Order: sequence, then C-alpha cells, then structure tokens
Amino acid sequence: MPTDVIMPQLGESIAEGTIVKWLIPSGGRVEKDQPLLEVETDKVSLEIPSPTAGFLTEVLVQAGQTVPVGTVIARLEGQPATGVVNRVGGMVVRPMEPSPTGEDHYSPAVRQLAKEQGADLSQVTGTGAGGRVTKKDVLDFIAKRKPSGVRREALGEARSPDALSRTPHEGILPFTPMRKTIADRMVKSRQTSAHVVTFFEADFTGIGKIREARGLTYLPFVINAVTRAIKDVPVLNSSWGEQGIIIKKDIHIGIAVALEDGLLVPVVRSADRKSLTQLAKEVADLAERARTKRLNPDEVQDGTFTITNHGGFGSLFSTPIISQPQIAILGVGAVQKRAVVVNDAIAIRPMGYLSLSFDHRVIDGATADRFMGKVKQYMEQSSWETFL
Repeated sequence: MPTDVIMPQLGESIAEGTIVKWLIPSGGRVEKDQPLLEVETDKVSLEIPSPTAGFLTEVLVQAGQTVPVGTVIARLEGQPATGVVNRVGGMVVRPMEPSPTGEDHYSPAVRQLAKEQGADLSQVTGTGAGGRVTKKDVLDFIAKRKPSGVRREALGEARSPDALSRTPHEGILPFTPMRKTIADRMVKSRQTSAHVVTFFEADFTGIGKIREARGLTYLPFVINAVTRAIKDVPVLNSSWGEQGIIIKKDIHIGIAVALEDGLLVPVVRSADRKSLTQLAKEVADLAERARTKRLNPDEVQDGTFTITNHGGFGSLFSTPIISQPQIAILGVGAVQKRAVVVNDAIAIRPMGYLSLSFDHRVIDGATADRFMGKVKQYMEQSSWETFL
C-alpha cells in the first residue's frame, strides 16, 4: 500500500506551504525520518522528514508550487515500481512514464509564467515527473529564444518592464519564496509604521572584560541590557491595536539571523528571566538551527522586540525595518577601538553604535531616547558577574 505524503501543519496560523525542493529524486529510496523535502512558509523554512521508509514513486506537487495544508504532495511505496530500474549514486531510480498525449500537466505557476513571458507551452519539453513542465523548463525555453522585440512591437504587442530594461549582458535571478516573503513584509512594515531612527554610542569596555574571560559574544549582554530597559520603559514591548496600545507582559526577544538566501528571526522566549550563559547557549542553538533549516515554526513566532547584530559584518550604522506587529528594533554596530574623551582625557575604548528604529505612532522621540539611555547605562555600568 502506498503512503501519502501531505503538506504538514507548520504552525497554528499557517494555512499553506511552498515546496522549495525535493531532497530525494523521483524513484529514489528514503529512510524513515530522513529529510524528504524542504518547505517554506511565511514564518520559516525547514526540512520535512519522510513519514516512512520506501521509494518516492510519485511526486504530485513540484518545487516552487504553493499548496494548502493537508494536500497530498507525493506518494511512497515499500518496493520500487516494476519496469526498467537503474542505480544512480547508490539510489534506485525508475524512469517515469510520460503523461498521455493531450493530458493537461501544466501547473498554475507554470501557466502564469508562460503567459507573462509569451511562451508557447506546447513547444516546451518537460523534465519533471511524468514529463511535466516545470518553471525551470519555461525559463530555460525563454532564455534560448532569440530576441524578437522588433517583430512583437510591429504586431502592436506591449513589452514587459523586464523586456524593456534587459540587455544581452544581463541575466535574471528568479525570486525564491523566502525573498518574496521578505520583500512583502518589508514593504508592508514601511507602509504600516511611521519609522523614525535614533542613534546612541556605547562603551563596551566592561562587557569586553567579562566577555573574553567567559568566551561569550556581545549579543547576550545586549539582550540583557535591552530586557532591563524594557522593564523601565514597558511601552517599547508593545504593539498597535484598534482600541489602543497593547502592552506585552512577556519579553520575547527576536534575534535576526542572516541566511544565504534571506533572513529568519528566531525568538528567545522570556529573555528577561535567563542568565547571560543561558542566553548565549540559546542564541547559538537557534542561529545554528535557523541556518540548517531545523527550526520549529513556533520558534519564530510571538516576538515582542527584535535585535539585529549587523555589526557582525563590519557595519557601523543601520536603520533596520521594524518587524510587525512590534513597535521597535535595535541595531548593534561593529565594536571598534576609538579615541574618546574620558574624564577630560583622551582614551582608547571599544565603542559601538546602537540604533533604534521605532514606530512614531506609538512613542515619541523623547520616550525612544529615554529607553536607549537606559540600554546604554546598563551596558556600561553593570556588574556583569551577577548576571552570569
């Protein structure tokens, strides 16, 4: 009996998922709990394990397609299908029979792409399972076509913005689902919140001493200072509501993690209740699992305030965009030794710039600066041994 592989429920508020890629080729052998495919939602990207051992005999949803939760996306069988069998790279693979002539095997995404690019699908050779035409097949077909702008204009056909601006020396990097999601969120955030940014400079001397002695990064100290400042200025831990400003009682800190193809923001829950050592371990674990696509959906939800450490790449200043529905995000710049005035004398100190992007609908500049003053104070004057 075949086993259906369905699009899983990846969070209470998630209704659909996009297949990024299949990790096992059609016809290939997979073991129980071995990663079978990579799925992306508007919250997270992660690998989905196989529900059982067997052979991937039928792929019903191709990479790049988005389907509702509960949709059957593939089928597994305990034995390979009958017919010609080859062994490729240690995996058993059987050739897929092409679809019957005249069968409609074009996905909505493929049809839309072909329509936008003016491609005749009957001329496109499909390389997907059962001879299906994939988006890559359409893009490859388009890339091989000779320019025909003059003829199309002569026929009165309008050219797309891409066609008007592209030259033979340019190429197209297709959008990934994650990049589309990030783009939509960033534009929506700018359209929703009244963004304002304030900058402060902090002396990291005290943090540096304990950090080196304990083998920690700067981030746990920043998280600690931010959570204490939030308790002094609770409105920073809030969101905009229809009836008023919603003050969050729990302090869940989102930590922006850069990936090769985008960004994820896993959440350190109840960060104000954790020691520096606990924060360091949890941040390192979340960042590693974000990069290897092993985060659980609930680990990127319910953040109340976000910190982005852009200084890790050498950046000094940043004006980060607020993660909705939060009202602020703190940017941490690179820590560098600079000449500063200390007690009317020139001294060399490790200094770093802190930026706060905040929603001017919720708080004014004075409140934002009071909060940042507290963050700076805690970072510079704390007896850090008591927080280990």
